[in-house]
Amino acid sequence: MKYRKLRDLEVSPIGTGCMGFSHGYGKVPDRKYAIEAIRKAHDFGCTFFDTAEVYGKEQFYKGHNEEIVGAALEPFRKDIVLATKLFIDKDELVDNDLYNVMKNHLEASFKKLRTDYIDLYYLHRINELIPVEDVAVVMGKFIEEGLIRGWGLSQVSVETLDKAHKITPVSAVQSLYSMLERDLEKEIFPYCLKNNIGVVPFSPIASGFLSGRVTVNTKFEGDDVRKFVPQLSKENIIANQPVLDVLAKYAKEKNATNAQISLVWMLHKYNNVVPIPGSKNQMRIIENLGAWNVELTEKEFNSLEKALDECKIHGHRGSVETAQTSFGKNWENDT
Repeated sequence: MKYRKLRDLEVSPIGTGCMGFSHGYGKVPDRKYAIEAIRKAHDFGCTFFDTAEVYGKEQFYKGHNEEIVGAALEPFRKDIVLATKLFIDKDELVDNDLYNVMKNHLEASFKKLRTDYIDLYYLHRINELIPVEDVAVVMGKFIEEGLIRGWGLSQVSVETLDKAHKITPVSAVQSLYSMLERDLEKEIFPYCLKNNIGVVPFSPIASGFLSGRVTVNTKFEGDDVRKFVPQLSKENIIANQPVLDVLAKYAKEKNATNAQISLVWMLHKYNNVVPIPGSKNQMRIIENLGAWNVELTEKEFNSLEKALDECKIHGHRGSVETAQTSFGKNWENDT
């Protein structure tokens, strides 16, 4: 395993998205299982863990996920890179300035995460009533004060990213990216490569589709947000089968799984990418992390790219600033 950089933050090449331990994928595991899963990921070599202050909506209170992650990581907090996110509601600025509003969010996350600093602090979504430049100024102050080590943006356009980066250098952009969702290749990746910014894809296995385990008979129950993912409609599962056929071919040749090939594909393609596949299943988490042990030759990668380019993708989701002033029904599907 070779570590990667999100600007100044050194991380394992694949991280762990923790949202599913609190909501978003149907029935959640019990607390003991979730903590054990996170610690097993660390034992395997993962040093990058992602959560958010809002994860835990519906079955559990907001902050539920941060509390689980904090408890799991506490024994080795100094050895890992911890990322969390805040969302600023338009009503919060009525009687407070932006610095104090954001500081309140940050301190609440400190308490739940059992820490006194955050390695990577994201603005979860853009609030169009709050200039991103103003957020960047506050993030810069947090860095100067030693409260955070770096900051990031989630699901933003390159124009918004540029505005923020010019004020306080951005460490990472978290957004939707997979073999089925390649919008970031047009502008975000080129900008980030040029400006030493990491890219952290959520749903890098296309909400499980690329694993090959999601079929037309799969039922998404409870709060499972995959009910809203267009690629997982029955007609699109069938229509996107050629992509799975391509993956299966390479998985067989490399003695790997479909999911691992989908991850190693992006690791090979971009040296600044650090995907954070999310799962609530311990075996799947280790399987996903194991992708960093799979290697593609340049010839194999080029052949895979060509095969993918020949596949027509059905069910585009989109990935840029999809929720401007509030969280939409799909906001939860972040890992």
